[in-house]
Amino acid sequence: MSSWPFELSDCALGAYLGFALGDALGATVEFMTPAEIHRQYGTHQNIIGAGWLKLPRGSVTDDTTMSLALGQAIVEHAGWDMRSVADAFVSWLRARPIDVGNTCRRGIQRYIADGSLAGWPNEGDAGNGALMRNLPVALATRSDDARFERWTLEQCRFTHNHPLSDAATLAFGRIVHSLLRGQDVDAQRAIARSLVEAHPVFEFEPYPGRAGGYVVETVQTVLYHFFAESDFEACLIAVVNRGDDADTNGALLGMLAGARCGARALPERWLKVLDSAVRTRIREQTAALLAIGGRDS
Repeated sequence: MSSWPFELSDCALGAYLGFALGDALGATVEFMTPAEIHRQYGTHQNIIGAGWLKLPRGSVTDDTTMSLALGQAIVEHAGWDMRSVADAFVSWLRARPIDVGNTCRRGIQRYIADGSLAGWPNEGDAGNGALMRNLPVALATRSDDARFERWTLEQCRFTHNHPLSDAATLAFGRIVHSLLRGQDVDAQRAIARSLVEAHPVFEFEPYPGRAGGYVVETVQTVLYHFFAESDFEACLIAVVNRGDDADTNGALLGMLAGARCGARALPERWLKVLDSAVRTRIREQTAALLAIGGRDS
């Protein structure tokens, strides 16, 4: 029997499975415009694979596989060691994942070349690659805010050393923590307001309408849809039909909406086609990360 409340386990698993579902759903329409999606699919609402990556049905992209690599490093170390995380990212890259973001690739290659665990601050590092993979850190640090911040910033700056990337990743992790603690939407809105107050560029209401890989656009897209629609399936369908960086936007919204509704409420029609190996790894990893997060600091 689990040593944590069943509700916590369900919400955490909902976050991780929801992340993978959003990734798989959005991958089909990544880099398409809303008009192109409408012409080809009407409303895109089924996990069918294909897209520019020509994925098999149920497959995920670098969003999920890079998160799993980070999570596995935490589990194998039974805690945090940034060099172990870096080595996990190297192994991930050398395994030739289906897709690799340019900034992530550049950071990993820098580490291979010189062993450095962080890049220099760079205006070109304001993409969403660090934000997309931080869920395992949030799950493993749910009871320790200081540890959460330190681990998050170390993994962010390995590839994306930019204040907007840092701020976004911290804010999303804090929203995950709020959801895992069973807090209501007012608590999550307060975290979002704090982010916007500190960095007004993230203002998401009214929605600016851009859904690209720039971390500001990702935050605006995900937060707008998260607060606008409470139903998991409805909000995921809405966000991926924005197109552009649909897999990452779908994954991050799936993470938040999945933590909100829990694994038991996720659409069975999507879960049954999600890659079975990915489902198994997520279930195993979620339990292990929660166990780490429940230990005394």
